[in-house]
Amino acid sequence: MINRIELPEEIIIASQNPGKVKEINILLNDIGIKAYPISLFSDVEPIEDGNSFAENALIKARNAKKLSKKTSLADDSGLCVEALDGAPGIYSARWAGLEKDFDLAMSIIEEKLQGVDNKKAYFVCALAIVNEKNEEYVFEGKINGTLTFPKKGKMGFGYDPIFIPANHLITFGEMAPEEKELIRHIIGILAILVELSRGLRSNFLRENSQKEEDNQDFYEKMGCV
Repeated sequence: MINRIELPEEIIIASQNPGKVKEINILLNDIGIKAYPISLFSDVEPIEDGNSFAENALIKARNAKKLSKKTSLADDSGLCVEALDGAPGIYSARWAGLEKDFDLAMSIIEEKLQGVDNKKAYFVCALAIVNEKNEEYVFEGKINGTLTFPKKGKMGFGYDPIFIPANHLITFGEMAPEEKELIRHIIGILAILVELSRGLRSNFLRENSQKEEDNQDFYEKMGCV
């Protein structure tokens, strides 16, 4: 169990998405940490050939650390649809194609669910950190919900317009940023990371190996079950 993580004043975010970097910066600024995008060092993305969200997050974090020589943080997240046996899962971005057209990806899911009553789904987010000593940490979180069609809302990104988180009536795409940040998976994990960096003991995150039963307290705290 991790009790404390030492984080430097500057950290590299292994993402080419400026919105994601901005989102992470908002939270890390609370503990005096400035986040910079990996695009300052390279715009070439590594091949994500892992078999899980955690493996892909580590691939990106290791690559960013190698390029920047600085502590790097990466996330890998995706939508898992129960009726599609967990798809698109780790291939969530690939369903959007080379142009990252998530309208296309959402239409594919809608088509596959035609006539299917079960619209349950969940987002998974794995967050990986590789520090300057090449020490590695991986955390994983999950938020349950249901899908709705047609898509609703123009805020957020990815699959947000079709995902209604549990205990809510509107999609992520309809939520104001400040409302969504309270429950979104990556924000929840980062909130715990902030607590760890302050030296506060966490009872819901386990290094490298995450099991559903070990994460129940974390999910309940974040409103994810």
